[in-house]
Amino acid sequence: MLSNWKNTTMYDLTQPLSHLTPPWPTYEPLQIKFFKRLSPNGANGQVLTHSNHLGTHLDGPLHFCTHGGDIASLSLDFLCNEGVVVDLSDICEDYSIYTSKDIEDRVEVKEGDIIIIHTGYVKYSWDQPEADEVRYMVKHPGPLREFADWLIKKKIKWLGIDAGSLDHPMNTKIREWQPRQAKECEEYLQKKYGKGYAELMPDEDYQVMHIPLFPKNIIHVENIGGEVGKCLNKRMIIGCFPWRFVGGESCICRVVAFDDK
Repeated sequence: MLSNWKNTTMYDLTQPLSHLTPPWPTYEPLQIKFFKRLSPNGANGQVLTHSNHLGTHLDGPLHFCTHGGDIASLSLDFLCNEGVVVDLSDICEDYSIYTSKDIEDRVEVKEGDIIIIHTGYVKYSWDQPEADEVRYMVKHPGPLREFADWLIKKKIKWLGIDAGSLDHPMNTKIREWQPRQAKECEEYLQKKYGKGYAELMPDEDYQVMHIPLFPKNIIHVENIGGEVGKCLNKRMIIGCFPWRFVGGESCICRVVAFDDK
């Protein structure tokens, strides 16, 4: 891979970042303040205040694991390696569930890969013409326990998703925060799968894409965006570039896919 750098195409899989970028619900948004300006200070300078869970960001092991590593502990070989971008947009709809079989039906996944999942919900992100914050954060699809078990078996390095969370929204605190959407989801799940979220997502599986995986260093990037639509169902080198953040539980980052074919 990347044997001919001059012919390598780089794709930016990152959302633009702004004070308009919505953070994960209840988290601090980005606030920007100029503390000096060219006139009269001779330079522009800004102070930023924000949570780590804003825009395209990497959830680090420490985010859900007391003994987990910080962002600075993640090696470049871990952050940048071979992987695949898989398009699931043809089967994804509000509150739907995708499986490991859905991934493997579309792309070859090798042991130790990086996986970027394109649900199609990128079209509802804040910077898009069809922007819909509730749909993007509260109604996106997600997986169940079998998917987490498959990731462990495959020794996946990390994942990315073009939505607000890798977990199904009703397998997070959103189920409590958004009762109207929770009721809507319950009706959908019963109709489509014959089971409600209490049975599909029992308490022991709560945030199954976070709690059991992060101690195993299987972490993920949320809010993938940018040019992800140009990389669908391709094997590429994929890189995530957060700060070298000592003590950081998570970090805003830039994600790039490199294609030399």
